[in-house]
Amino acid sequence: MEQGAKDLRSVTSTAYAQGMSATNAWHGDIEELTLANDTYRTVLFTGRHLQLVVMSLQSGQEIGLEVHDHIDQFIRVEQGDAKVTLGPSRDEVAETIELTADGAVIIPAGTWHNVINNGWGQLRLYTIYTPPEHPDGTVQATKADADAAEHEHGHGH
Repeated sequence: MEQGAKDLRSVTSTAYAQGMSATNAWHGDIEELTLANDTYRTVLFTGRHLQLVVMSLQSGQEIGLEVHDHIDQFIRVEQGDAKVTLGPSRDEVAETIELTADGAVIIPAGTWHNVINNGWGQLRLYTIYTPPEHPDGTVQATKADADAAEHEHGHGH
């Protein structure tokens, strides 16, 4: 069994074991879950108005330039170094933010953005979308898996 697959099941089952209560509220050690995650994207919780997702990007990897017209997004880095670019259009970068562990950024709806791992190791982060962005229970081991799913569902950047 591949180590990544084992870690994915461990993180996912731990998240659900910790996270879901009788009221469907999520709770857990988000730092621990984020640091243990080796998948590109794993949705930990989807509520009516928000979604909690952990992500891991390899050195030099990026999310890709995107915009969420009706979604505000909070991103917090738990490990690694990130460069976040922000702008009013696909062709204009108005701001570049460098984030390290414990750094965060809020990206307002309608803002073009990209997150790039500009460090030597893995970039591990969690993000909160409001409202939810991805199907509940989404697990994408790699960026290629994520890109294929977005292409298949007509939901792209």
